[in-house]
Parts: sequence; structure tokens; C-alpha cells
Amino acid sequence: MALVMENLTEEPTSTEKPVEVKDYRKVLLVYNPFSGNGVFANHLDHIIDRFQDAGCVVRPVRGAKSKALEYVFQTIHTEDYRQVIIAGGDGTINLVVNLMIKYNIELPISIFPAGTANDFAYYLELPSDIDQMIDIALGEKYTYADVACCNGRYYVNVAAMGTMVDVSQKTDPVLKDKLGVLAYYMAGAQELTSLKPLPVRLIADNDVYDEDMYFMLVMNGCSAGGFKHLSPDSDISDGLLDVLLFREMPFYDMVRLFFMLLQGQHKDDKNVLHFKTSNLVIESDVTFGTDVDGETGEKLPLHFSVLHRRLKITTKENDI
Repeated sequence: MALVMENLTEEPTSTEKPVEVKDYRKVLLVYNPFSGNGVFANHLDHIIDRFQDAGCVVRPVRGAKSKALEYVFQTIHTEDYRQVIIAGGDGTINLVVNLMIKYNIELPISIFPAGTANDFAYYLELPSDIDQMIDIALGEKYTYADVACCNGRYYVNVAAMGTMVDVSQKTDPVLKDKLGVLAYYMAGAQELTSLKPLPVRLIADNDVYDEDMYFMLVMNGCSAGGFKHLSPDSDISDGLLDVLLFREMPFYDMVRLFFMLLQGQHKDDKNVLHFKTSNLVIESDVTFGTDVDGETGEKLPLHFSVLHRRLKITTKENDI
């Protein structure tokens, strides 16, 4: 019997062409599946497809899993990544920005507004159409934005305090999904009859104010809770915070001021204290609720500062 030996050193022949190897860059996509009406997840495959066609590999991470998300930012190799996409509302942006600063991540960010109010995205004039969002994210146009800090906690849009601060936190999530910003208005109206003035001291760059207030905002952006013109003069890259304090006032003034707020005509009203500052301390002898970008905030006293132009954000118009 003849012994047949296989030639193991000979390379197999093939008529197939070798696969073209591309230099793919990674994109970290942090999305909140519960933001807004929860439909963003339906676009994931389309987003991944668009980015792959552009030579990018998308790494999706659920923003609702905070421990897993922190692990991602703690271990990320930034040199392998093109950018971070944040898909959600202001709370999701807040979560990601805090982790990026904590771990010194300086990648550009792209925002896909998918929350209820999307106040920070409104300031940046970002679209609601998914393909337009992707076009901006894949582009090379950028702007810079400040990041505000309250007691060591960072935020991009607004810190609120006072007897109405519970509005966004108490609003039924189902109602928010169905009615959007109208739900905030309805919840706010229910609080008007129970407002109580709160004594506060504000220590700013150049002045000290002693006031009795109902409500107060320390803003980096221009809108909050769906009120689009709360601080129309705000500039997110000027290194300053816009402070709005609503003084104790009669009920009929509250109704009048509400409609002025909707139109952005309240800044010079006698019941409103408005000023800009780069540093602020808020003190009070009483305890009241605080809120940072829609989430439960810090305890008094509050110390505010600004990280000037800390974020690089993709946008429709270049501002660098």
C-alpha cells in the first residue's frame, strides 16, 4: 500500500481578493433608552450604518447603567476615538460631562437631543431629525462651551433652587412623555399657591445681595424646563454664569411674570434680580431643595464656578 503524505507547507490557493482594511476610528455612543418618548433606540442600527460608511465603528453604551458607564470612561483609550455622542436629555449630558471631566477625557462631543425639553441642545440650535444629527456629528464644525460647577459637581445648563425646584422631579414621567414641556407648566401652576419666601445671601464677584426669594436659577444656557427664553442674554462660552432670582411678590405679579417669562421679557422686571458672575456663593439660614440639570442637586451653602470653554461640541456653524 502506498503511503500518501499531505504537503502541509504549501499555501492553499484562492481566487478571492483580500479584504480591504480600513483605518476605522471608534465613536462612543452613550444613549438613554428612557429619555423623551423612548424611541431613540429604534435608530441605533441606522446610526451605526451611517458611521460605518464614514469609516467609524460605533460603541454603544446604555447611559442608564451608571456603573458600566463609569467603567467605560475610566478605561477608555482616547487616542482610538474620534468623539463621544450623547443621545438623551440634559440629565444624560450632565452624567457624561461629569465623567469626562472626572477622568480628564477631552474628546469632542456630539449631542443627539432625545429628552423632553432638550434645553442645552436648544441653545446650540441642534436639529431633531436623526439624519441631520448624524450629518453634524460626522462634520468638522465645532463650538466651545463652558461647564459650570456647583460644590464640585459639574453641569452644562442650569442649577435651580427654591420652593418650585421639585417641579421637574415631581412631574409624572408618563405625563412628561405624553405632554412634553406642557407637563412642566401644569406642575408649576399647581405649586404657585404654596410658595413661601426664602431668605438668601448671594456673594458674587463684585456684590453681595440679601434677598427674600421664591425661586432662583444659576444658568450657563438660556432655557430650562421648556421655558425657551429664561436667560436670552446667556452665552455658554463667555466664562460667566447668568443669575436669575425671583423675589417675593404678590400672586397677581406671579401670573403676569409667568407670561413675561414665556416671551423672554422678564429680565428688567422689578421682581427679578439678574446679574452675571464667574463665581457665586449662596447661603441661607433655611433649607430648601436644589436641582442640577434636572437631577437632585447639592446641599447649601452652594459654591459656583466656571470651567471656561471646557467642551468642544460639533455644531452646524464653526465657532473656533
